[in-house]
Amino acid sequence: MKYDVVVVGTGPAGSRTAKIAADNGCSVLMIEKRQEIGVPVRCGEGVSKAGLKQIGIQPENSWIASDIKGARIYAPNGKHVLLSEEQAGGEVGYNIYRDIFDKSLAKQAGKSGVDIMLKSSVFDVIKESGKIKGVKVKSMGKNLEIKADVVAAADGFESQVGRWSGIDTSLKPNDVVPSLQYTMTNIDYTEYNDFYIGSVAPGGYAWVFPKENEANVGLGVQLSKIEERGDVKKYLDKFVEKKFPKGKIVRIVAGCVSVCAPIEKTVGDGVLLVGDAARQIDPLTGGGILNALICGTIAGEVIGNAVGKQEFNETLKWYEKKWRDKLEDKLYRNWIAKEKATTLNDETFNKIIDTLSGYDFKKVSTIEILKGINQKHPELTRELEGLI
Repeated sequence: MKYDVVVVGTGPAGSRTAKIAADNGCSVLMIEKRQEIGVPVRCGEGVSKAGLKQIGIQPENSWIASDIKGARIYAPNGKHVLLSEEQAGGEVGYNIYRDIFDKSLAKQAGKSGVDIMLKSSVFDVIKESGKIKGVKVKSMGKNLEIKADVVAAADGFESQVGRWSGIDTSLKPNDVVPSLQYTMTNIDYTEYNDFYIGSVAPGGYAWVFPKENEANVGLGVQLSKIEERGDVKKYLDKFVEKKFPKGKIVRIVAGCVSVCAPIEKTVGDGVLLVGDAARQIDPLTGGGILNALICGTIAGEVIGNAVGKQEFNETLKWYEKKWRDKLEDKLYRNWIAKEKATTLNDETFNKIIDTLSGYDFKKVSTIEILKGINQKHPELTRELEGLI
């Protein structure tokens, strides 16, 4: 069995890479280890409308759960900052049904001619003279070798393909956030995604993302701040008991998020990494849908060019350059901000939100905000240089 491209994983990064590569003339196989695309859901399920429009993803009623006006960021003392949808970043605009969203992206790939193989686990890569030339797959009890000119690893946080290909995607404890989320009913609906910072979720944050008849209520805690097994659940249960004592849990989702600085390398000879497999998650927010779609688009275009030229070493390096030109500076800045934020205590967060709550963010610059902080809380100015 031989394809131009094998894509491992059917999340947003995988489906987008596969579709765009097929649209650029490649024969593509997409492999998913589970029997159904999009499940289990491991996501807060928020995404920017403007970001989807920019990428060319048309909204579909089937996967839109709610239309969100903006975000509220809450300090430990209960004060908050209100941000519009445009100001709030890549996780605010639509709250979606992620399983339906992922299926929709996979269907679009299928319509472009991509073959899809479900319930099939990649257990190694095929190497020939140091080059990646395909994957080894266990499918329906059979071991298969599938040859390909390019392997695109979109196999998520636990990515094995990158490691087998000699690409270092290892993470430090400070750059891993174990997360737990309850989908809950019997919660008052709002039109804002809410974020809670401080000791409620050490090294991370808690969130409430409303849908029409339910809400995703979750939090993530920096791995280095976890003392005992089950700590994340303890933090979430305490938060839920305080905020939503009458809420009822209808679904539980657990997972881990990478929140590291951009890794050194995402391309090898015949292989590239996309999405969380490439650690392209926003380190400050933990959001990854938009970046996965952006990088998947770039990957598919570069792969199409590489297959057309039949040159897979130097040509694939353009993927490295293009995605870094688009995202690397922001990812690195947000990683620095994340590193600083994890050192702050509740008192400091209270002072920050106290100052920021008085600003219209559409009309002021970062310099003006820093001047305001210096006037109101001068002791914080130096401490916040890497955060704002």
